[in-house]
Amino acid sequence: MADFADKFQRAFLEGDRWKLYFKGLGLTLEVALFAAILGLVIGTVAALLRLGKTNDGKNTVGSFIAGVYIDVIRGTPSVVQLLIMWFIIMKNSTNGVLVASLSFGINSGAYVAEIIRAGILAVDKGQTEAGRSLGLSKAQTFLYIVFPQAVKNVLPPIGNEFIVLVKETAIVGYVSLSDLTRVANQVASRTYEAFFPLVGAAVIYFVIIKLMTIGLGILERRLRKSDHH
Repeated sequence: MADFADKFQRAFLEGDRWKLYFKGLGLTLEVALFAAILGLVIGTVAALLRLGKTNDGKNTVGSFIAGVYIDVIRGTPSVVQLLIMWFIIMKNSTNGVLVASLSFGINSGAYVAEIIRAGILAVDKGQTEAGRSLGLSKAQTFLYIVFPQAVKNVLPPIGNEFIVLVKETAIVGYVSLSDLTRVANQVASRTYEAFFPLVGAAVIYFVIIKLMTIGLGILERRLRKSDHH
């Protein structure tokens, strides 16, 4: 029991190491938040481009480019994308947070694009026809009728994407960022004891993800209630 307490103290209390874990958590959430915002912007643009069609129903240049982007990003590992961003595209940058946020934002954007595209396509075509019959233009119909309904469809899966994003940022140690996972590894190497640092990091991740999941569940219930009114 004394050995157990000693290992716990060295992993979390000695030298105020617990502060390192929370500092690492802060960096993890910072990267995830910036990436989520960027991913939402990129994903929205890519989804709208992907839905673009010419008058005869063929894909536009924008639709083709968006499709290639989505295929390439979804078809390659996020860790490889991060390394390409760090060592090739932004090799002169010393801002690891910026590099990681860009990499994860671009990665997330591909998944968000498909979520938004599916949400828009899920809206009944009759809604569009009703809007046009009321004299609204195509753009007005989309903006005032289709898009608000699509938002309800996409909010829960986008929330899940953000949760996944928080967990995926555990690889930012590859670009020398001291996130929660990297801090746990550093403490483990200093104390020669891996159990408490790694399990501690896992517990912190679990609590954060659980809180986010609960929040997402509350949002989903409110959206369902609004559908019944």
